[in-house]
Amino acid sequence: MRPEPGQVLHFSEDPTITRFEPHVAVTAQQPEAYVWAVDHDRAPDYWFPRQCPRAIAFVTEDSTEDDRDMIIGPGCGDRVHAVEYAWLDAMRTVELYAYRLPAERFRPFTADDPHAQVATEPVLPLGPAERVGDLFACHQAAGIGLRVLPNLWPFWAAVTESTLGWSGIRLRNAAPAPRG
Repeated sequence: MRPEPGQVLHFSEDPTITRFEPHVAVTAQQPEAYVWAVDHDRAPDYWFPRQCPRAIAFVTEDSTEDDRDMIIGPGCGDRVHAVEYAWLDAMRTVELYAYRLPAERFRPFTADDPHAQVATEPVLPLGPAERVGDLFACHQAAGIGLRVLPNLWPFWAAVTESTLGWSGIRLRNAAPAPRG
């Protein structure tokens, strides 16, 4: 499930949205109201239940082979997503939907974060919500490794100290970091 040219995607567990209104998210670090969407390359970051914590690592032009081999590992292509065991049942059972939105209504959130797209005016979807389907199959078809861990924090520490690109989503919902 990725956007086609001229589109961005918004993922939701609500298949009934007919109009996206800019709002300030509860977790927002900025005061502006936005409608959020993602581009083709980062759509896989949202192939998860909405509240599921996940750590994402991907190869960039600045990544070293050592970091790629150590963190992403063999057989995972250029990217790996990590979740905790506690979220596997939700990943199997969630009904996740994607809304296709007109890309011309959006702009990159920041220059150094061009995959996150925002609109400051209401946006109408290009059609009805589309069911994303089997999230494991989405990862497999895209060649993205999906790692299941008892706890995300050790992996997160390694990723953020590496030369890889990374993203952490809903990490506040992860299990507490192990002691020691």
